[in-house]
Amino acid sequence: MAAITLYGIKNCDTMKKAFAWFDAHKIAYAFHDYKKDGADEKVLKAAIKSLGWESVINRKGTTWRALPEKTRAGMDEAGAIRAAIANPSLIKRPLVVSGAQILAGFDETAYAGLK
Repeated sequence: MAAITLYGIKNCDTMKKAFAWFDAHKIAYAFHDYKKDGADEKVLKAAIKSLGWESVINRKGTTWRALPEKTRAGMDEAGAIRAAIANPSLIKRPLVVSGAQILAGFDETAYAGLK
């Protein structure tokens, strides 16, 4: 089985659900904490290329709303990468990477396919 890495913020409620799901299913994973290690630019670019910036950037959170209106209105792929590197809290959590497969957000059905 390919190594799985969960990217996110340790104290996030959605991350806690993901940790619990992976632990309950006895699926080993590594954890990349944005608060300690920042966003991984290579992974972020791959996620945006694979899923589209609209699926990777959390546009419902306070970090998104705190961005200047001009930044939000003009958001594109390059802008999303810049904004997420500067503000990793913008990235939908968790970002799950298993080999070439990348998932954004909590999705038990999709996680089951990683086994």
